Amino acid sequence: MHADVLIAEIGSTTTLMNAFLLGDEPRYLGQGMAPTTVLEGDVRMGLSRALEDLETRLGDKVSYDKMLATSSAAGGLRMSVHGLVYDMTVRAAEAAALGAGGVIRQVTGGKMNRYDLLDLKALHPNLILIAGGTDYGERETALYNSEQIAALGMQDVPVLYAGNVQNQNTVKAIFQAAGIPVFLTANVYPRLDELNIEPCRKMIQKIFEQHIVRAPGMEGIRDMVTGPILPTPGAVMEAARLLYDEIGDLVVLDIGGATTDVHSVSEGSPEIAAMATRPEPFNKRTVEGDLGLYVNARHLVDAIGPEELDRELGIDTEEVMARYAPIPGTDEQFKLTERLCLEAGKTALQRHAGHYRYIYLPEGRKTLTEGKDLSQVKYVVGTGGALTRLPHRESLLRQMADMNTSGTMLYPKPGEARLLFDDDYIMASLGVMSKAYPKEALTLMKRSMGL
Repeated sequence: MHADVLIAEIGSTTTLMNAFLLGDEPRYLGQGMAPTTVLEGDVRMGLSRALEDLETRLGDKVSYDKMLATSSAAGGLRMSVHGLVYDMTVRAAEAAALGAGGVIRQVTGGKMNRYDLLDLKALHPNLILIAGGTDYGERETALYNSEQIAALGMQDVPVLYAGNVQNQNTVKAIFQAAGIPVFLTANVYPRLDELNIEPCRKMIQKIFEQHIVRAPGMEGIRDMVTGPILPTPGAVMEAARLLYDEIGDLVVLDIGGATTDVHSVSEGSPEIAAMATRPEPFNKRTVEGDLGLYVNARHLVDAIGPEELDRELGIDTEEVMARYAPIPGTDEQFKLTERLCLEAGKTALQRHAGHYRYIYLPEGRKTLTEGKDLSQVKYVVGTGGALTRLPHRESLLRQMADMNTSGTMLYPKPGEARLLFDDDYIMASLGVMSKAYPKEALTLMKRSMGL
């Protein structure tokens, strides 16, 4: 059997291999899987075993023209972000990093102190992002931070500068003198109340692709992967952006075992924009590290309350938790997993979406908004294991889509948003495919979602 494109999703524990035919009528052929072997020192073993599993499932040997990949192995794209003022340049840089698929491990605002620098050296991220100062504004903080970071001697960690344009040549010289790879891109916050994160987001993904091949265990990846390599969450964002061009404002919800990711692509309402206290990115990703269905199941159980779960579900929650598994295997485990899924999804959406805020002035009450405006969202998309495979996924996602019962969220009113499901669970693969084959990726995505 021949596949035009194979796309590997290299996860922290599992590697998936998806096969596709392109052409006028693109088709999804199937999927194989195997344990990821980055920690064994060679990612190619896992890729080869996933390909063998795909061939077993398809009942035939598979030849292919190209292999693309997404990766969240070895902790994903671990980043640190260093800006000037948290509510301005730091938030803008953070939005760019998250939108690119980064996993942010350290965030600092202002001049870094000795303890910040010690934490950064211990962290040893895959990429350091430095911002700070509007164009032709404050310069000193980004230059100071650059000098301090360069002195740490981490020559194997590339640096991306996305701050005041006046500093570009100096920042470049600082890191080049220290033998550290340095990249420059447009300021993420060029003027007050203006975000410009797209150039930074694209540069982060470019740097990831250049440097991921040098990571321990990933050195031989280019022997098999011939096309783009994106961070897995960044690939989901690419797919969401592609789908936006076809169907309009949307939210994508991915509830996993370790985290819950929310991606939104939305222009929002001009009326609400006039009330906003600060700008928000057009495409936004948030990741909630405390809302995983397996790694953080205990946290979710405690947030709801074991006694409440006992009453609501008719189970002994503590007894179920004693045998809780990543993939539920009993009726009681399914009940608990679905309830935790609902809690994780609603909490993540509550954090991601903006809200109305009221202030009281001598002339009366004034309405302001904070956060991302999702009021014009037409579709809520479920992807990931939980929202594509749980038996009552439609009921769960409907409750998440209809959660704005108070009307205080910048989110659709109950009943307004249509539900879509990534039935083939290939959204991340199609995101990386879209870099080379956008038309085919869109066709396959619409088919997976029944559009």
